[in-house]
Amino acid sequence: MSRRSFRTRAARAFASAVLGAAALAGCSASEDSESTAGSSTESSGTTSAAVAGAQGAAAVLAANEEAHAAAGEVDASDAVEITLDGDSAAVEGADGADGSGAKADGSTVTISSGGTYRISGKLTDGQILVNAPDQTVTLILDGADTASSAGAAIAATEAEELVVVLADGSENALSDADSYAEGDDANAALFSAGNLTIGGGGSLTVRGNGNDGIAGKDGLVIASGTVTVEAADDGIRGKDYVVVHGGTVTVAEAGGDGLKADNTEDADAGYIAVDGGTVKVTSAGDGVDAATDLVVTGGTLDVHSAATDDTSAHGLKSGVITVLEDGTIGVDASADGVHSDAAVHLSGAAVTIAAGDDGVHAEGDLVVDGGTVKVTRSNEGLEGKDIAIGGGSTDITSSDDGVNASGGTTTEQGGGGGRGGGEAAGDYTLKVSGGTLVINADGDGFDSNGTAEITGGTLVVNGPEQGGNGALDVNGSFTVSGGVLLAAGSAGMAVAPDSESGQGWVSATLDSSVDAGTMLQVVDADGKVVATYVTSKAIQNVVFSSSAVKSGEEYRIYAGGSASEANTGGLAKSGELGSAEEIATVTAGEAPEGGGFGGGRM
Repeated sequence: MSRRSFRTRAARAFASAVLGAAALAGCSASEDSESTAGSSTESSGTTSAAVAGAQGAAAVLAANEEAHAAAGEVDASDAVEITLDGDSAAVEGADGADGSGAKADGSTVTISSGGTYRISGKLTDGQILVNAPDQTVTLILDGADTASSAGAAIAATEAEELVVVLADGSENALSDADSYAEGDDANAALFSAGNLTIGGGGSLTVRGNGNDGIAGKDGLVIASGTVTVEAADDGIRGKDYVVVHGGTVTVAEAGGDGLKADNTEDADAGYIAVDGGTVKVTSAGDGVDAATDLVVTGGTLDVHSAATDDTSAHGLKSGVITVLEDGTIGVDASADGVHSDAAVHLSGAAVTIAAGDDGVHAEGDLVVDGGTVKVTRSNEGLEGKDIAIGGGSTDITSSDDGVNASGGTTTEQGGGGGRGGGEAAGDYTLKVSGGTLVINADGDGFDSNGTAEITGGTLVVNGPEQGGNGALDVNGSFTVSGGVLLAAGSAGMAVAPDSESGQGWVSATLDSSVDAGTMLQVVDADGKVVATYVTSKAIQNVVFSSSAVKSGEEYRIYAGGSASEANTGGLAKSGELGSAEEIATVTAGEAPEGGGFGGGRM
């Protein structure tokens, strides 16, 4: 067959992309970092103590083992040629002599020294074996199709690094045996005991019939190319790390996890980083599973994880911290959309989540301070011990609590303006200081089993219709000193902010519920409209706070009138009374009689 020169633009791009791997420095959170959560979490054998959720991607990566980089440009003119032909193979050196460092024995090719080897043709039942201790072996797959009934199709059991280059425009395929013996080291269709790098301008289809599709026992870097994997267990697994710089990576089907880094012994390993390319995952286990850190700073990530049993099937999962700093991320998971055994930081990515359980779950800190987060389906939208919303745009739909700060130990705290019911307050916090947060909840909307604090931003809660929950539910102190708050829901468990809050607020329980689509206007004593809100469901209690509300002054609630088109979760930019009807009168800073019994839901 024709030999393609690999000195191409794609080859140069591959070399450049792989060299960029050096910029990704390791993963787990620094043990010297000062935590805002003060939590201690143990995950998969890796202890994550006092993980600060506000850490950025650069800080998290800098604390990790440096990802390996392949140096230089691949020169195909120096390659040893390996030709596959049905049930046999032939090795030929670049000068026409037998290829040094490679030997063919029937349908088995063994490579015993470092260098570059070009592989083409089809092997119906055979293997490419690499046994080159402490050396780098580069395999150029140029129309190579290898199937094996004995084990891995390509197995580098001894090598410092295996570099797999997909020749420009080539189509390549690997498939392995249906099963492996217990304890087999090489247990994937493409396996490397050392570092593994994949790149180039061609495509590779991998079928892991007996276990994993692609596996590296050290680090794994995908720089470019089109890689498609189906696997009985994990799709793509690197022990120390998995780094994706570019290309199109598709785990079309994985019986286990999609992308996985599983080193639970070293604090600076076991991480996954994506900074470019397109990654698509469909798995029966966790979509992307990092033993320590998961960091996304670019590219597109599309994850579908659905378990058929009680197996964990989170979309994105980390043992220490997940940082989603840039890129576009879509998750559809039967368990949590984003799950961390310690901390989560959403700081700039565009994230869309549909989850069977929590949209985003963190055992410790959960920080949102940039980007867009849209939870379209969840049991609870955001759940964490200490939740801080400081920026970005967050939109949550939940069948239970919208945002829930829970966990830790409980202490008795006195109630302020709106809580009661004897619920104990725990050592967890819920803070909003900026950004936009819109909640549509069937359970409690804005819920803290400890304290809550609003100092800025815009919070709109379209709370529950049933009386056993409330739009607001705070067991401890609940203060508002800035920003805008509009919370509407049922009246049975209504909660209002503390009377000592630095910013005025009003809480009105109506004589009867008003229907979805009702325009409510909050009007001061001078007849000025200070808030206009259109209900999205039947509600009977409404709480509003902004700098326009003055404690101790009287306010009236009207139904009707008109609103500007611009709105946030039903809260309009401005409104006019017109022929609206007055339905309630309240005094700012006073909770309605019979209200203030928070549900205290865990």
